[in-house]
Amino acid sequence: MNTHIFSHPHGIEIGELAERLLGKGLGQLEPEEIHVLEAIAAHAPTSRDAADVADDSATRGERLADKVAAVGGSWAFIIGFGVVLLFWMLLNTDVLAHWHMAFDPYPYTFLNLMLSMLAAIQAPIIMMSQNRQAAKDRLSASLDYEVNLRAELEIGRLQEMIEILAAKLDRALPATTAGGAG
Repeated sequence: MNTHIFSHPHGIEIGELAERLLGKGLGQLEPEEIHVLEAIAAHAPTSRDAADVADDSATRGERLADKVAAVGGSWAFIIGFGVVLLFWMLLNTDVLAHWHMAFDPYPYTFLNLMLSMLAAIQAPIIMMSQNRQAAKDRLSASLDYEVNLRAELEIGRLQEMIEILAAKLDRALPATTAGGAG
């Protein structure tokens, strides 16, 4: 593994941070841990919006699948589609049947074929969108882990600093109080 990739311009080595903060060697780190350590070394924020990260890497087909699933799973689509079906049945049962011009009389074979084709096309598209949503959820969990790890490591670093300052104060205070009493 190239260690120059994991060094910071200010000279803080990621491997050194890994050993000191996580107690792991560079080769044992998960990608999330590397990202957190790089952010610590660079004094950069760790948090990222999962939706933005996922949308940046989404293909045109994935975005289209999301839109189709959003429309197909909405009340507006269900109500609108119900109205179209009712109109189709009334048109072929009452209106056009009166003049013997019904193009799809009861039992609505053509309508049934169209509904079957719509379901055959829509189902895999919705499944693609669900798979993408599951990937977004995994990404969100990974990003949450990074933020939590960063917070934990930063709290640990602050705790070390406080302990060092407390030790310095303990050494400085006896000398001050002893000199001021006499």
